[in-house]
Amino acid sequence: MKPLAKLLEAALFSSAHPVALSDLKAMVNDPEVKPDDVTEALNELRHHYDDDEHGVELIEVAGGWQILTRPEYTETIERAQLAARPQRLSAAALETLAIIAYRQPIGRAEIEEIRGVGCGPILKSLHERELIEVVGRGEGMGRPLLYGTTPSFLEQFALRHLGELPRADELAVALRDPNASPAQTNGQTEQIRELADVATR
Repeated sequence: MKPLAKLLEAALFSSAHPVALSDLKAMVNDPEVKPDDVTEALNELRHHYDDDEHGVELIEVAGGWQILTRPEYTETIERAQLAARPQRLSAAALETLAIIAYRQPIGRAEIEEIRGVGCGPILKSLHERELIEVVGRGEGMGRPLLYGTTPSFLEQFALRHLGELPRADELAVALRDPNASPAQTNGQTEQIRELADVATR
């Protein structure tokens, strides 16, 4: 590998979170190295892992780049307790998170109207886990807080951007009718559980 690719590999290996292209360029601190050069070096590094069939891969996620264990080895490593596994989200928390992801920016009252139940503690938990954040205030009475997802949400769900979320008709729980029957609701809960598997892998 070229020296620039090796430098980027070292930087990404030492980071626990995705690193933005602009941060990698700033780290290089060489005016002769252009953003395209950094991108080319990242692609070189990615092909190196792929072509030599390494146990890790370089992926673009949450607005940055990160070296991660290949999915086929994740379960074995977690079973051996060599890596921390995020605590699973409850079905209610996942449902709330999906609503925020698809409807953001959205206020608590609208979330509760969609779900049909209060969600104060769930919003607090999602905020503490850095999956959601306050992104503004609404125009209604009291100017309620509006919530949106965070870069950590993208990272945990292995998304480069929100445009990679499943289509709304594939995740109907985010847009469901609050008056849906129990049978319909149970089916939609299963869809959100699939999202949970991605979030905690």
